[in-house]
Amino acid sequence: MYYEAAEGLARESLERLQTERLKRTIATCLRSQFYSSRLGALGLSPDDFNSPDDIRKLPFTTKDDLRGNYPYGLLCQPMDQYVRLHASSGTTGTPTAIFYTQNDIDSWAGLVARCMYAVGLRKGDVFQNMSGYGLFTGGLGIHYGAERLGLLTVPAGAGNSKRQLKLLRDFHVDGVHIIPSYALHFASFLKQEGIDPTSLNWRFALIGAEPHTEEARQRIQELLGLKAYNSYGLTEMNGPGVAFECEKQAGMHVWEDAYIVEIINPDTGEHVAEGEVGELVMTTLCRTGMPILRYRTRDLTRFIPGACECSRTHRRLDRITGRADDMLIIKGCNIYPMQVEQALMSMPEVAQNYVIELFKEGEMDQLRVKVEIKEDYFVEDMRALTSLQKKITARLRDEILVTPRVELVQHDSIPKSEGKAVRVVDLREKP
Repeated sequence: MYYEAAEGLARESLERLQTERLKRTIATCLRSQFYSSRLGALGLSPDDFNSPDDIRKLPFTTKDDLRGNYPYGLLCQPMDQYVRLHASSGTTGTPTAIFYTQNDIDSWAGLVARCMYAVGLRKGDVFQNMSGYGLFTGGLGIHYGAERLGLLTVPAGAGNSKRQLKLLRDFHVDGVHIIPSYALHFASFLKQEGIDPTSLNWRFALIGAEPHTEEARQRIQELLGLKAYNSYGLTEMNGPGVAFECEKQAGMHVWEDAYIVEIINPDTGEHVAEGEVGELVMTTLCRTGMPILRYRTRDLTRFIPGACECSRTHRRLDRITGRADDMLIIKGCNIYPMQVEQALMSMPEVAQNYVIELFKEGEMDQLRVKVEIKEDYFVEDMRALTSLQKKITARLRDEILVTPRVELVQHDSIPKSEGKAVRVVDLREKP
């Protein structure tokens, strides 16, 4: 029934395991420069934690804490114990870097394998990873989990639809990992090529890395002729494998033997009532290299009340409904408006004003950047303007890892507000 017996632990046993691992995690955290200073100032030790609820004695950890202690301030082991790092996108400012020991990689692979098993993939199936590799956790994280489960793993990487199709056909692929926006694009590609999706062997699609609606999921299933399973992950908590739907598609099981999960009011920091939407806060329980305590993800979600029909006892998260900060998630990439500003302001042709527009194309979010150009550069020569547009687009793509639509406009043509500049305009329809 389960990939691992821990998936069906009774609540009392699960909480006992969480307490044991929380004590061990705090002892490990005290080896880091950041947590030894913070917890030491509060006089806290592992002996102060005798239930998962005692997690509330700890202060929150934020993205600013990670950036402020970049690169090594949260490391708990000698440098020769680390075998990999992943990091956030961006070439300017301070990124977020997460370091992994071999133990962390092994634990992560096990959690991802557990997720894949929960949707129905089994040893001997063929799995195609249509996600980008590199610093982005979605590539290697899913890859290692697939191999751990015993899947014949095809590391296709992102893009190149013709190659993807050939691999799907030649190796009779059973399941894929794909971001929702590319899944919809790939469906259009198949239609253009005259390919009936049901002629392919695939049965499963693991989708995530960017926000998408239930309607988008349904459309992916209909267009591709398979079952699509929602997932949740973030680099700070390893990457993919934090929470995943099972075959019932009734919410994402968050693996509570590996994480203590809280949902708080983002304004007060207090816990919200069961079933109420709030900000997701997470604590790692199995990481030895760079454990993180009470991390404010800024993602908004809720616990789904009641038990799942699959009989797994780990609580379920609803799909992410939004963010409690200004971070944007477009095509699987985390983007801060400040990244766009830093890229634009480094270019001599760009004036002081710009606006980022979010809009929907079909079911997926898209990004458009309107940029005011200095008068000296806003000429009637269309070739010069087209060249400048391409230059700005490339500069933004290098910074945010997504290709936005760039519109060049005349100086002083973007409306200015009387107060704080409005840099992000959301043109998406609200539910």
